[in-house]
Amino acid sequence: MNYSPNSGRYEDVSYRRCGLSGVSLPVLTLGLWHNFGEVDCYSNCRSLVQYAFDRGINHFDLANNYGPPPGSAEETFGRILKNDLSSYRDELLISTKAGYIMWPGPFGDGGSKKYMIASLDQSLRRLGLDYVDIFYSHRYDEETPLEETMEALYQAVQQGKALYVGISNYPPEQTREAVRILRRLNIRCLIHQAKYSMFVRWVEDGLLDVLEAEGLGCIAFSPLAQGLLTDRYLKGIPEDSRAAKEHGFLQEAEVEAKVDTLRRLDQVARRRGQSLAQMALAWVLRDPRVTSALIGVSRVEQLEQNFKALEQLDFDNEELAELEQIL
Repeated sequence: MNYSPNSGRYEDVSYRRCGLSGVSLPVLTLGLWHNFGEVDCYSNCRSLVQYAFDRGINHFDLANNYGPPPGSAEETFGRILKNDLSSYRDELLISTKAGYIMWPGPFGDGGSKKYMIASLDQSLRRLGLDYVDIFYSHRYDEETPLEETMEALYQAVQQGKALYVGISNYPPEQTREAVRILRRLNIRCLIHQAKYSMFVRWVEDGLLDVLEAEGLGCIAFSPLAQGLLTDRYLKGIPEDSRAAKEHGFLQEAEVEAKVDTLRRLDQVARRRGQSLAQMALAWVLRDPRVTSALIGVSRVEQLEQNFKALEQLDFDNEELAELEQIL
């Protein structure tokens, strides 16, 4: 059936300015790290993207290696774009990345210009696009001069293959230097994508301060700790959960070690009138320096529940103190 998006799609979700740029992002972004690979059901992938766009999520985040197998998430999203969203391209903000291993040999991994530009060309073919809105260096590569990696991002913009550039998983010092190199090349570093959740808080140790000082936005990936910060694991590991998948990143031992903490967090969430997942998203978004929370879901119902986090993003001081004590 032909897809016709909800005419009121921009009424449900708020947007935040991305650093000091002119770009505003929805406070929730749909990430395609999981559940959009060749191993997943296409009709479900399509339903997730359609529902997200109907609710005002116009930012879709990918990387060259998302799948499995690597590259297949971009192919899936490219198919959805062609079939459903081609008329709405100018409403969409589409990002992809390069930095982790994609093909054999010395030019299939890292931060070299050779790898970065070749990977972007491949991503554009899989997506069926002339350009992406954001092209990221997916990781800091100690074996490649930072100047070379930033030159690759600059070249992507100069060639019209990306409108903006970003970095991901960079420590604070390397983040500051990357921004300065790009500034010398007369190009803005728009955004930093960092892993951030109640269980992973390294960005609080200097990175957020750097981003604020340099005028970058921040998008938090894995804000639900790959589904751990949900009610799915309060009573064990469901057979259809991410922790039960052979190709997943969430391990059973990690779940078992966190069960007591999860139950205590769930009690606070219930007092707030939220689910654990909704409170975890609100907690990440409590800091105005966080532009957007990057969510990954396997069912439309999960996406619908995540939206309800936006109904209560504020915490009082007692709640924050209690959560800090638990964590």
